[in-house]
Amino acid sequence: MALTKEAKAKLVKKYGKNEKDSGATEVQIAILTEEINELTEHLKIHIHDYHSKRGLLQKVGKRRSLLDYLKKKDVVSYRKLIEELNIRK
Repeated sequence: MALTKEAKAKLVKKYGKNEKDSGATEVQIAILTEEINELTEHLKIHIHDYHSKRGLLQKVGKRRSLLDYLKKKDVVSYRKLIEELNIRK
């Protein structure tokens, strides 16, 4: 269920300032979004996997916090990111 190194590197390259910029808020949000999408698909099949559901809710909460921070810091970047990642708000 975890993202592969290649998938993370691709997201870092796309949303970061360079290929080593994994700490940027936009990159962290993009990685969390990918993980959330994978967990959502997993939970559609395995309905009673409560441990994974808890992990999903934690990731959603973390992403929400990062999105709130980005919105306060840079509204233009926030709007662009939620449009690219198809995050409803």
